[in-house]
Amino acid sequence: MELWFTENHSEEVRFSIKVDKQLYSGQSPFQRIDILDTKEFGRIFTLDGYIMVTEKDEFIYHDMIVHVPMATNPNIKKVLVIGAGDGGTVRELTRYKTIEKIDMVEIDKQVVDVCKEYFKQTACAFEDSRVNLYFEDGIKFVKTKSNEYDLIIVDSTDPIGPGEGLFTREFYKDCFNALNDDGILVNQHESPYYEMFAKQMKRAHKRIEEFFPICSVYQVHIPTYSSGHWLFGFASKKYNPVNDLDAKAWNDLGLETKYYNTDIHVGSFMLPNYVKDMLKKSCEEE
Repeated sequence: MELWFTENHSEEVRFSIKVDKQLYSGQSPFQRIDILDTKEFGRIFTLDGYIMVTEKDEFIYHDMIVHVPMATNPNIKKVLVIGAGDGGTVRELTRYKTIEKIDMVEIDKQVVDVCKEYFKQTACAFEDSRVNLYFEDGIKFVKTKSNEYDLIIVDSTDPIGPGEGLFTREFYKDCFNALNDDGILVNQHESPYYEMFAKQMKRAHKRIEEFFPICSVYQVHIPTYSSGHWLFGFASKKYNPVNDLDAKAWNDLGLETKYYNTDIHVGSFMLPNYVKDMLKKSCEEE
């Protein structure tokens, strides 16, 4: 008997991975959590039937959500991470000795506990002395902050369930206020390929543009995410992610990465025309 995990990428498209065995299945107060073991992608972490992380390709996502802002402003010292319960984003941030504080806000403690047990590859830096874990609603948390952080990373699920409020106009305004005058906001920005994800992407981009003077989008290829073509949003009060990149300063750090480099940093902001058109139209749509 063969066991397969299948995720719906659209009403007409499904993505399947052959599973060796299920390692964990549980229902938290917020979502269903499953850990599956596969030959091709190693362990897979899913929430409500959607792939969040796999052992084989997690480095792509975590490299690009962290190192792009860190290379743009190497003086980042205080970081707020919202979501990111698997730990990969925190892992990459702790590699920077210059960072003094990492506040991580995850609404679902069970996600962190499960990943600590089954996903040690990503959940290996929570004990770093600079990391402060808060198990509460990130939307409410950021409302209490003003002019405090150099960088906010919104490493969220899709805008459904517990992640829905992390894509609202009010939330982005609160992020703007929580950042200092040099502040950068980076968020997972959905896929531009299938209609459902593209609609969410355009809505998020329009709302971020309302508050930040610098607002860009960059792309990455993640095999297990919908269509494989995924976007991140980069918004800032001061820094342009391409013009202000100090490639020499970042390369002099000597950090070893499997995906990110300063060439791909620049190249990731060179978007295909269909995505450029979507972003342009997002200014005209709600």
